[in-house]
Amino acid sequence: MSPGTDDLPRAGRGMPSGGLAHGTPVAARFTKWGGGRHWEWVGRYLGVDEHGHWWYSPAGTRCSRPGMEFVEEDGWVSLVPHVGAYAVGFYPQGRQVSVYVDMTTEPVWQRRDDSDGGPEWEVTMVDLDLDVVLTCEGDLFVDDEDEFAEHRVQLGYPPEVVALAERWRDLVLAAVAAAEEPFGSVGHEWLRRADAAEPVLGDTAGA
Repeated sequence: MSPGTDDLPRAGRGMPSGGLAHGTPVAARFTKWGGGRHWEWVGRYLGVDEHGHWWYSPAGTRCSRPGMEFVEEDGWVSLVPHVGAYAVGFYPQGRQVSVYVDMTTEPVWQRRDDSDGGPEWEVTMVDLDLDVVLTCEGDLFVDDEDEFAEHRVQLGYPPEVVALAERWRDLVLAAVAAAEEPFGSVGHEWLRRADAAEPVLGDTAGA
């Protein structure tokens, strides 16, 4: 039975009506339950559609979490949906992963103190371990179920948080399997347009 919309998390809370100006820097900040830092990176806001708010992270984006840091070789786009407790990454052909969906708490947009030189806007959410992954070969699976089982005890996930993560795992898994949008072609079309608009490194034409 499909859920009604009245009891679903309203993701994107805090976003101004109509979204941000195209190209606005956005800090993505995932945490773990209890406040521990998780993945962080900075992208650029692309726009909004019926699915949610999109932002782009070009090749060369630095991603970090405690104990790990790397620079991405390819660009990707991320989505925070209007309704839902998850965040999505869409990746280019040639990568092992095509679509990666993190189950999270309700994502929240907020202005931040930019005195440290960071972006004025950030989107924050608590990562709840469970991930729905679609590979470029078409394999679909749920990742980190063992980590979820461990953390629900070690970190003390409340019952309603466990239910939230499991509910959205099931809904997202079914949607990706059925190629429902934005998981069908919409996400990769946002990526194609963003990549096409990205200047080629070393291209000084028009300078």
